[in-house]
Amino acid sequence: MPLQFLVGCGVSVINIMVHALITLVAIGIARRAGLQGTSRPRLHLMTVMVVTALVIMIAHTVEIVVWSLAYAVVGAAPGSDLLDFAFVNYTTLGYGDVTPVKEWRLIGPMTAMNGILMFGWSTALLFEVLRKTIEHLALIGASEAPFNSADPD
Repeated sequence: MPLQFLVGCGVSVINIMVHALITLVAIGIARRAGLQGTSRPRLHLMTVMVVTALVIMIAHTVEIVVWSLAYAVVGAAPGSDLLDFAFVNYTTLGYGDVTPVKEWRLIGPMTAMNGILMFGWSTALLFEVLRKTIEHLALIGASEAPFNSADPD
């Protein structure tokens, strides 16, 4: 069990580093987009949010690949589609069609724990980018800025 825990923690740390890097990239994208003026603020907001979400989805996919590589290295589920197994665990979907060998049963829950943490982080990042973009649009006085103070709602 200690080896499972160490491997799971090691892979989690790698994924946290990947996510931190992607967070910096996403914030950079949002800042660069925020420095631009726009005549179509709603389209601008949608574009920033779609690009940010795509970058985050790429990060999650990379993190899942890292887990599947770890499964392959330790032989956690021989003869299985390890990428599928990693996706199922990381997203906490839990089909149950693949189970790890007895010596590596802790690796699935550790993958799920890491996935939940990364999805929460991604949600916070998306909302921060949304908040900052709306704030910027209001500051530049975009007449059609989404959610501006002139909206009757």
